[in-house]
Amino acid sequence: MADRYSGEDVVAIARTWLGTPYRHQASCRGAGADCLGLVRGVWRNVVGPEPEALPAYSPDWAEATGEERILEAAHRCLNRVPEAEATTGDVLLFRMLSRGPAKHMAILTTNSLQPGGLIHAYSGHAVCETSLTPSWRRRMAGVFRFPTVV
Repeated sequence: MADRYSGEDVVAIARTWLGTPYRHQASCRGAGADCLGLVRGVWRNVVGPEPEALPAYSPDWAEATGEERILEAAHRCLNRVPEAEATTGDVLLFRMLSRGPAKHMAILTTNSLQPGGLIHAYSGHAVCETSLTPSWRRRMAGVFRFPTVV
């Protein structure tokens, strides 16, 4: 049986990424990561090798294609969780535009969405821990859990 982790373990691992500079398409703690790279790095710690090859993507790929690639990949690789059951260590997906595809992700640092905290990376910011503000809440597209988290 694979190792099992708690949500608190996930957050502790994610916090080791704090301060990692934002680098588009990167996933190297301390050197560079984007939001997907952060989640990929945590995955490697709590699950193991990444489950599928990552295609190249541009900063505007989601707007250009309209495809739900991140949401579809989350459904393939993570366990969907009802929003009401979101808890520490869960992966949150967000739409940056209200009618656009999901293209941002973060790790929930608190045991509920309200009040909530996030660890994430976005353009112009190193991996950081911030609040799950009402603006972020309105853009949520899904809640997922790593398969090895109990």
